This record gives sequence, structure tokens and C-alpha cells, in this order.
Amino acid sequence: MGIVGLEELYLPDSSAITRGLLRSEIEKGKIRGKIVVHSILIRAFERLMKRHNNPLGLVGLKELNVIRGFIESGKVNGLTIEVSKDLPSGYRYFEPLSLEEVDEMLRELALEWNATLITCDKLQFLAAKSLGAKVLFIREDKIKLTFEKFFDKDVMSIHLKEGVVPFAKKGTPERWFLEPIGDKPMTREELERIEREILEAAKGGKEGFIEVERPGSTIVQLKHFRIIIVRPPFSDGLEMTIVRPLVKLRLEDYNLPRKLIERLEKRAEGILIAGAPGMGKTTFAQALAEYYHRKGKIVKTIESPRDMQLPDEITQYSKSYSTSEEIHDILLLSRPDYTFFDEMRDTRDFEIYADLRLAGVGMVGVVHATSPIDAIQRLIGRVELGMIPSIVDTVIFIKNGRVEKVYELETVVKIPHGLKEVELSRPVVVVRNFLTSEPEYEIYVFGERTFVVPIKREVSGREIRARNLIDRTMSKYIPASGYEIVANSNGEITVFVGPEYLNSLSAKIFKKLKRIAKRLGVEIEVRPRT
Repeated sequence: MGIVGLEELYLPDSSAITRGLLRSEIEKGKIRGKIVVHSILIRAFERLMKRHNNPLGLVGLKELNVIRGFIESGKVNGLTIEVSKDLPSGYRYFEPLSLEEVDEMLRELALEWNATLITCDKLQFLAAKSLGAKVLFIREDKIKLTFEKFFDKDVMSIHLKEGVVPFAKKGTPERWFLEPIGDKPMTREELERIEREILEAAKGGKEGFIEVERPGSTIVQLKHFRIIIVRPPFSDGLEMTIVRPLVKLRLEDYNLPRKLIERLEKRAEGILIAGAPGMGKTTFAQALAEYYHRKGKIVKTIESPRDMQLPDEITQYSKSYSTSEEIHDILLLSRPDYTFFDEMRDTRDFEIYADLRLAGVGMVGVVHATSPIDAIQRLIGRVELGMIPSIVDTVIFIKNGRVEKVYELETVVKIPHGLKEVELSRPVVVVRNFLTSEPEYEIYVFGERTFVVPIKREVSGREIRARNLIDRTMSKYIPASGYEIVANSNGEITVFVGPEYLNSLSAKIFKKLKRIAKRLGVEIEVRPRT
């Protein structure tokens, strides 16, 4: 072993290199002697990039080149670098499958050579100390991330791609716009530096973790940022989308009707939160989870990625690091009061939701849907039609950060809407508007097909006259945008008035509305609009 001599030997492991801390210590002049880089570690970095398109491989190789160039430039006196192929005793042949296996070999070699192992991995440090090896454990300072400078108070997300001027999405879910945040296209090198910072912070700190790692993409949760990294050949260039939640709301901030609050507290145990991407579904789910937690309920979540900002008492499970069977077993055995399943996508997700719900676990699922009925349709074909109301009893549709519509479901035996013959009676899933109790859809099986039929209520002449008279009366005192007239299936009419106009309602208006109701034989109620 020509390596061993009088000078101090240092053996860096993969963590010290990929997190940039070895380079930092060298630049500060804190290391004197000979740094030995093992050829197997270099091959492992190369294999990561070539076979798995894992950016850590490229990060490791670039760091080693920077370190070699810095040392060979003579900027640090008394420091040299050398590559070794020697293996510890007992290692006749060694072909590692991961960086962890290379690090295990390096600590054995450090013990045999009486060299100092350099690491910033706490587990590696403890294992090496247990063997009796010398270890230089480099603690990581809080890393300042380059991309954070792009985020001001109005930025929802930033979008970075090589060869393209970076831009940010600013505003709120209901009103946003795109704005450039630079004056020239980003280079591949700039993006790779930002990517290296993100991966180093995610692997080394307590505030982040790599949620999904594939050859063409990586999803990272870092602090409150959700980071999606996409690279060739999956994409046509290196691209990053970094999203952060703009607001964190309590359920009380949504000004929900008391009727809905009572349902969420007492009856709703199979809830779907639906909406288009970016409309605020996860923000509402987060607020509801905290609300249940404050009510003394045991709450757990299933997420991928885990980006809900929740109290430590709420355990967040990752779908990416577990199997469906593991999630099923853990939740059935621990029996939380409510489980929040964020981003339900495939059939297996809906099957887990249905199975846990039927086992008595309160379930809240978050699904992408452009309308509230679309969320219910995603269950059709995945579970038996007659079981849907037992699995999902409440659908909450979010649009522009607000609760736009709430549905409740029930199964009845009746003649489906649009059919006339008594012989055609069958089980029908009735979808009602929760606030008005008016049926809006019927779902039933006819032949071998499942039909989702919208119900168009017939409007009587009396109702038309009543609505016209009410509209004429209200428009004299309140702008048209300040009130809304809604009639339910029983002919009862509710006038929803904006909170800012409630003080404009005088006794004179109520007397006029009472006369209209008496003359036409309808019930009229005035309520604040939430």
C-alpha cells in the first residue's frame, strides 16, 4: 500500500463530496495532508448518472473535479490528492450496488489504514466510531438556497428551464399572472448548481427529503417548498418547478354555513375534496385536518409528496415510500379517527380509500376534478355503484380558494329521472345540493351501462313571477351583484345577500317580500351569502 505514509490520510465518503462540505473545508484551509479518493467511489458516481440518470452522480463527479482543480492550483499549501484502487483485507472483489455500500467499504479501509474518514452523514459517523476508526464529522450549516431569492410575498411558484428566461406565477388562485424574474435565459450550469443545492439540502437536513426519485424526474419537499425537477431524456431540457403555499388558513376563515360545519362535525365521514389543479384543495384539506385535530380527533395523512403544513401531532405517511398493503395494514391497526388521502389518482388509491372507509375509518380524499360530479364519477367502475353513498357521503368542490358547492349522496329505490314505467324501478344514487337539498344528478345502471343523469327541475309560472317580483324589489336597494335568488325543489325561495349589504335591508324591504310571499303562496327567506 504505497498510499500509507507519515502524512495524515483522509478518506472522504459520498456524503462529504455530494453535499459540497469537503470542498468547503478545503477552501477554508482546515485540512492538511493527503486526500485519497477511491476509484470505486468515482465509478459509483458515473454509474448513477449513466444507468439511473441520477443527478447525484453528476454532482459527485463535478465536486471532485472542482476539488482536484483547487488543490492542484496550489491555493492550499500542504494538501495533495490521490486516487486509490486498494480494497480492505477480505475484499477480493467488490462491485457495489449503491453509494451506501461504497461508504461501508470506505470506513473499513479507513480503519485498516488508520486514516481519517470524512463524512457529514450522522449514521456513517456513528458506525465508524463504533469500529474504532478516526472520523472527521462535518456538521452542515443552514444552507441558503439560491432559488429562495425569487420568492417574494406574492409569488406562488417559479418556473426555471435551460435556455428560457425564468418566470414566476404571482397573485392568488383566483387571480394570477406570469412575470419574468430575470432578463436572460438560464444556462444548464446555473440550473445544475441550483439542483445540487436542493439535493444536498434534502439529503442532509431535517427540513427536507426526496419524495420521489426516478431516472427522468425528482420530487423534493424542502421546508414548505414542493420542487419538481425534470431532466432529459424525459424532457427536452433540464426544468424545475418550485411551488410554495401562499396562505395557511383555518377552517373558520372559509366562513362556511353552520349547516355544513355541523355535518363535518357529526355526520360526514366519507369526504371528497375536489377541484381543478391550483384551486386550493390541499389548503382546504390542511385546514380541515387541523380543525379535526383541535376537536380532539386522531388524524393521519397519506401524501405524495408530503407538503401539508400540519402540527407535529398529525403523522404524515408517504405513499412513495410504502406499498398499498403497508398503508392499509398500518391504518387499520392504528385506527385513526380521520385519514386524509391527498392526491388520489389511480384505482388502487380509490380501493384503499373505500376499504378503510368501510372498515370504519373516517376518510377525506383529495381528487382533481373540473366539476363536483366529476369527482363522484371517478368512483364509478372502481367500486360497486350501490356502495358509493356508504363510501362517500359528502363532496366539497373548491374553486378559486373557496367552497363553491357541496353535494350529499344517498341511495333510493325509484324510477330513474326521465323514465316512466313502474317496472323500471331500481336502486338510484341521488346526488343532492347539500345546502338546498335539491337533487341535481341521478346515477343508475340500465342494462350494462351506468348513467349519470342531470336533473333539470321544472320551473312553475308562480315561481317565475315570484323571482321577478323579488328581483324588482331588491334591485331598488341593492346592486344586482349583491344578492342571489335561489329556489329549491319544494318551491321555497331563498335570497342570499352579501354581508356588506345586510345593513341596507330595512323593515320596508321585509314587508314587501312578505306581501309577495302571501300573494303568490310561496315561502321567502333572506340569508347572508357566505
